[in-house]
Formats: sequence, C-alpha cells, structure tokens
Amino acid sequence: MEKELKQDPINIVKVVLFGPESSGKTTLSRHLARYYNTVWAPEFAREYLQDKWNNERKTCEKEDLLPIAIGQMKLENKLAKRADKILICDTDLLETKVYSEEFYGGFVDEKLNEAASKNTYDLYLLTYIDTPWEEDDLRDRPEQRLEMFTAFEKSLIANNRPYLLLKGDKKTRLKNATEAINKIIAHRENLQSFSDSLHDLDMHFLHQNTDDFGNSYEY
Repeated sequence: MEKELKQDPINIVKVVLFGPESSGKTTLSRHLARYYNTVWAPEFAREYLQDKWNNERKTCEKEDLLPIAIGQMKLENKLAKRADKILICDTDLLETKVYSEEFYGGFVDEKLNEAASKNTYDLYLLTYIDTPWEEDDLRDRPEQRLEMFTAFEKSLIANNRPYLLLKGDKKTRLKNATEAINKIIAHRENLQSFSDSLHDLDMHFLHQNTDDFGNSYEY
C-alpha cells in the first residue's frame, strides 16, 4: 500500500462520519469535536473539488480520486497528532471508494481499494437521509439519496466495520453518538491526549533549563 495512504500509528479513538451527501455529517462532526474538546478532520474532497469547479468549471473525475484520498490521509494523520484522545473524521477512504464505485461504473483505483480495506477505525456513524437536501456547486443526485445510502450501508457490512445508524434531529444524533463513543473510550487505556503531550513538552523544557544547582528558570 502507498505510504501516503496509510494511517500513522497512534493510540486514539477514531470515529468516522459515514453516509451520502447532505445527511448531516459535517454538522455532527463539529458537534462531536466540541463535545469531546478535540479536533475533527474535514472532508478534503470539498476544498479540492470546489477549487476545481471555481477554476475549471469541472466536477469530479475518476482521476481525481487518488489525489483526494492522499490529501484526506495527510489531513487525518496531521490532525490525529493534535487530538485529545479522540479524532472525529468527516469521511474516510472507504467512503471515497463507495463514491468511486457508484459514480464510475464500479471502478476503484487499486491503491485506494487496498488502503480503504486496511485502514481501521473504532466506530462508523452512518447518517440517515432524514435531513433536508441542501444544494451547492458539488452535490448532485438528490433523487438517488436512498440508493446512495444503501450503497454506504452495504459497504460497511461487506467490510465488517463497526457502525451505528443515526436518525433524527441534531440533539438525538449527538446523544446516541456520544453514548456509543463513551463506551469505546471507557475500554481503551493510555489514549494519547494532546494536553498530555503539551505537559510532557513543558516538563522537558523545564528540565533542560536548570542551572548547575538544579534551580529552574524561565525566559
């Protein structure tokens, strides 16, 4: 597998928002990050494809999928180092794979396919389509929302991924999601905390800045 598509090893809980367009993934990502006082990894494809549309008036082509996947993993690995015990991911490579299959007649780049099957996450939050459709420059197929949702759920089942189906309003989704995530956190030990990393860095700095008598000093 391409190094650029691999997850960096790190002991945190990783949760993926998974599902079709305009199903509330980004909203819930923000709410979860705020709830757990951590960071969330946005969808790299949004910025990539918006730039393409703005500059070329072109939508996604299958040649874009691998660069999107590489950009997504670079973003995830970067933000994982800043996470406080849990990272919320607005998407993952398995979602990119589903879009590739559905939009390009079953085509999936082999590198993307391999990475999507090997990268792992603790929980997928599958967002249902009981949210209003919000149109923008990139979204299409509003009439095929159920078809796309079914493709996403089938992918989770086929790849044996742990998932929770989320329906209802924002408050209900947040409640059900946090209950499931809290159970995972409770059974994990020595999760990396960004605040702990800062504390270790401060202690290292303090240790390095002592005089010959062991007295610490500050700049």
